[in-house]
Amino acid sequence: MNAAQELDQDALHNSEALPTRRPHPVIIAASVTARGGLLWLPVAGLMALSGREKAAKRALSAAAVAMPLGHLVSLVVHRRRPPAASIPARAALPEHPDSSSFPSKHAVTAAAFGTATALAAPEAAVVVLPLVLLVAYSRLRTRVHWPTDVLGGLAIGALVALGQSALKRG
Repeated sequence: MNAAQELDQDALHNSEALPTRRPHPVIIAASVTARGGLLWLPVAGLMALSGREKAAKRALSAAAVAMPLGHLVSLVVHRRRPPAASIPARAALPEHPDSSSFPSKHAVTAAAFGTATALAAPEAAVVVLPLVLLVAYSRLRTRVHWPTDVLGGLAIGALVALGQSALKRG
């Protein structure tokens, strides 16, 4: 078993980081509101209202590119979701996804939005990046993804935002 498989298997065990009991409502809300990238619309609105319109536009455009890219990758990489449908952590979500687990599209979109924000308005990233991490954790905590799905999603989203930034400079 390689290191990635060990990390994924360890995630199924009950631990302080990923208990099997029902998650806190904030964790559930983060997962639910981030579906389809909806969480990032009001966040971008608040950024724009605070005078960071350019950063908000870049963050939304990075997320808009990253989300379909994540869906394309999942069409190529068919991976089963963790077998956790019967545990309270998984049952807490109103959704019961059965699409390919890799990558986490929530993480892809969140990382693209967060990375673009950090590049365009580092002061706004202080607020946005904890939300990115909360969304990523929520996908693990509710057992809808393996850790490598979330890590892969974060990497893809960050790369999209970095690529977007390079194109804007170039």
